[in-house]
Amino acid sequence: MCPLKTSDLQRIFRELDKNGDGFVSLEELNWLLERIHVHYSLKELESLVGKRSLDFTEFLLFWESISNINGNHEKEDSDEEADLVNAFNVFDLNGDGFISSEELQSVLSRLGLWNDKSGKDCKSMICMYDTNLDGVLDFEEFKNMMLHTES
Repeated sequence: MCPLKTSDLQRIFRELDKNGDGFVSLEELNWLLERIHVHYSLKELESLVGKRSLDFTEFLLFWESISNINGNHEKEDSDEEADLVNAFNVFDLNGDGFISSEELQSVLSRLGLWNDKSGKDCKSMICMYDTNLDGVLDFEEFKNMMLHTES
């Protein structure tokens, strides 16, 4: 399972919390888990969680616990580079070995992580990690960006 930043988990939590009460029900949680191919019955999930709904802190702890199931750090380290290569290839739409601001914006839009109101400028985002100042990200620059923003 890919590591997610706290800000990503906050956004996911808000999306799941349909009634805005600050809690995610087991049904809402189970819907998310099924989307990432983690299958529990509601009874199993309640037994695992110990309650019928989770606040954000409990949601974080639960996510951390299922993210570590069957994982070990050595495997994660060896898989990290492969995951980064795969992620890079998702953003490198034209396959030229670089990510342009247009490619970045296009992929973020498709993922629902970009809109004109967000105020983010993909050129500025790329500029922050473009160490050779060529206006695009190569794999090493992308890797540095991803490793920097995961924490």
